[in-house]
Amino acid sequence: MRVIACDIPLASTLDRHAVEAAWFRDSYRAPLAHPQAGVVQIFFAIFGHHPWWMKLLLLVRNRLASWGGLAAPTAAEIMHPMVKPRYGVGDTIGPWPIFSLTDFELVAGRNNKHLDFRLSVLKEGQGDAASVVVSTICSVHNTFGKVYLWFIIPFHKWGVQRLMARAVAAGRL
Repeated sequence: MRVIACDIPLASTLDRHAVEAAWFRDSYRAPLAHPQAGVVQIFFAIFGHHPWWMKLLLLVRNRLASWGGLAAPTAAEIMHPMVKPRYGVGDTIGPWPIFSLTDFELVAGRNNKHLDFRLSVLKEGQGDAASVVVSTICSVHNTFGKVYLWFIIPFHKWGVQRLMARAVAAGRL
């Protein structure tokens, strides 16, 4: 199985009303060859290995986003993500605060004046049927949030699928 688009799983702790009301949402599933891995390990297996050119694009995006009033990660958070030995709700993982953390799901994101987003990394199934589902929901507050997403969504969709596919191919998942 490769990375495939799917619905946001009902097992996710993402608020169902927020999912249904989201201005944008997407979800991708990939096989999980290491079902014993924790959700933090899975998060870093996917989002801790950006190729240099993707990091460069993120730096440019973050600079532009900060000019528009959005909270954006620092260059150091993009170039050298810190991995802590332990995480909990309220901690920052990568560039984002953690909103929910269970044995099977990590939900991180950010609230901005233009939009709010949540990223879910959900571990499902057992053994050969194990998979990871990465879901994103975005709620917009104004026109700037919609315009921002209009430009970002194509890159987001391609980027998340690419990062997941690279993690599968490298055996990190």
